[in-house]
Amino acid sequence: MTFYKEVVVDGKGHLLGRLASIIAKQLLNGQKVTVVRCEELNVSGSFYRNKIKYLNYLRKRCVINPARGPFHFRAPSRILYRVVRGMIPHKTARGAAALERLKLYEGVPPPYDKQRRVVVPAALRVLRLKPGRKFCTVKRISAEMGWKYQGVVERLEEKRMAKGKVYFARKKALLKLKAEATTKVQSELAPVKAKLATFGY
Repeated sequence: MTFYKEVVVDGKGHLLGRLASIIAKQLLNGQKVTVVRCEELNVSGSFYRNKIKYLNYLRKRCVINPARGPFHFRAPSRILYRVVRGMIPHKTARGAAALERLKLYEGVPPPYDKQRRVVVPAALRVLRLKPGRKFCTVKRISAEMGWKYQGVVERLEEKRMAKGKVYFARKKALLKLKAEATTKVQSELAPVKAKLATFGY
């Protein structure tokens, strides 16, 4: 990946572990990475299998005082954060600095709704997972494990998409008007173009 000021990745349809490994490498190289729509990330394997794995993880705690950790994050963005953290030497200054470059969000909050978002082909489920294999979304695991904001995020995403449709319809109409105006003035510009052609333009 070429170095950019900031890369905004749309998490929808990516495999959790594959995306995390690519993000971790980029962070360590000094790249700032932002991931939006973390709730739409995919995990290979059936939902039932992944739920059992998460429940096993919930059992791992400090017996004397569970408040000491480990901390079991429920939000999709924090689940991705923990996966990325496991791929970075986060206890060193270099690793801590790398994690500072990472931003994770559910949904697409401003200003990222008006920025160009990219995908990571090496981590896309449709390209990396064999057709017919089972998979599930992170938002379903999170919601069943105690994440309370699935409905809120879905409502905000509906509003954002509705606004996007209006914007796109308006943009298409303006482009159509521009194309019509261009064809209209072509006949008027014909003598000017002929004159310019004699001068080699």
